[in-house]
Amino acid sequence: MIPTIEPATLDSSVEVHRLGRRPKGWSGWVSGLAPSGDHSIAWSELERRLLEMGIVEGARVELMHEGPIGRDPIAVRVDDTTVALRRRDADVILVTAAE
Repeated sequence: MIPTIEPATLDSSVEVHRLGRRPKGWSGWVSGLAPSGDHSIAWSELERRLLEMGIVEGARVELMHEGPIGRDPIAVRVDDTTVALRRRDADVILVTAAE
């Protein structure tokens, strides 16, 4: 199971971001999951759904598309699969930039 961690607990030399706050075209790696203040569903259910979509530690992610209204929803490529997420739900996905 993917660890639920806070950004501050990661290696301080690695800059950690929340996927929902990244711009179109951004790419990197999943570092973990951490609750944020606003979810559309219960945290345990959101975590389960993300895991089922393949959003696991070490997965490569790329923000492919943004919706026309409020930049929401977003299309995210996770390894070889593309999924659509609301930005508020993508905010729980911690990522590090590809080098």
